[in-house]
Amino acid sequence: MASWALSQPSGAAPADPGARAGVSTQAQAPGPLLQPAQLQALLRQGAALRIVDLRDPDAYAAGHLPGAVNAPYARWRSGADNPGKLLPVEGFVRLVRSLGLRDTDQVVLVSAGDNPSDFGAPARVYWTLKWLGMGHLSILNGGMQSWKDAGLGGLQTATPRIVPSHFVAHPDAALLATRAQVLQATRAPEASRVLLDARPVAFWQGKAKAPAAVAPGTIAGSVDFNNLRWFPQGGGALPAPAVLRAIASGLPAQEQQARQTISFCNTGHWAATNWFVLSELLHRPGVRLYPGSMVDWSRHDEPMTHVPSRSDQLWAQLKQTWHSR
Repeated sequence: MASWALSQPSGAAPADPGARAGVSTQAQAPGPLLQPAQLQALLRQGAALRIVDLRDPDAYAAGHLPGAVNAPYARWRSGADNPGKLLPVEGFVRLVRSLGLRDTDQVVLVSAGDNPSDFGAPARVYWTLKWLGMGHLSILNGGMQSWKDAGLGGLQTATPRIVPSHFVAHPDAALLATRAQVLQATRAPEASRVLLDARPVAFWQGKAKAPAAVAPGTIAGSVDFNNLRWFPQGGGALPAPAVLRAIASGLPAQEQQARQTISFCNTGHWAATNWFVLSELLHRPGVRLYPGSMVDWSRHDEPMTHVPSRSDQLWAQLKQTWHSR
């Protein structure tokens, strides 16, 4: 049925979350976050969905959702030297066209979902597609792991035929924070911005760094908000909206009035989760993603805090080398 849906015009059939409880609800389009049962209902209704599986080819070949096409997460990223760097727009356009995606399609992103960090993959691709101009996007909460945990089955191994699209990008500058804009934000009054570090606290404190970063530390004036906070029960699925709102109350007080919030991490992966929850689920205005994050920032000698002395950095490297033997 989903294969049929992939050949139909866009405009997904409405989900009816109250149907199982016998409650009549007004039809509505899929939201940014779909639970497995909601996605299953849409597939059964013949909804016109474009499912994009972000797992590696072997995992995809072993079994994927009906009609899903494969676009491994690595294809949406730059090389290992600087993974967070955006591909040229024309590179993204070629990828989107090769998947048969149109800007009117309802796209559902599916990852492995086996741990909290994995959520950054669909969140980063969601941000990328929205930045490119696509406006009908959803993430399967918890990915394939949640689908299997729900016992829904129905996986396929056949690869669907893809008709390339004629997608044209219209990048939305309001979603992107460039290095120059981040630098400007560091010089602005604190009440006008929040620089949100999505990494584990050891990175923010300068006790750890990404291999591709030049030095440990964080952007001057940033606050620590580890993306793992959104997953209090562990696993790769986000909790209920009420829980997310309670977690978000731990943000700095000025965040509510800030004109902009810039989310960053090492390479824009964990930061995409913070962006997704704040922007798409909690509907906070002015949330941007800094794709290159600390790898890009540290390589250009921009203002940083919590940077250990050179001797401390050398000592840390020696200890790391010794423990890795």
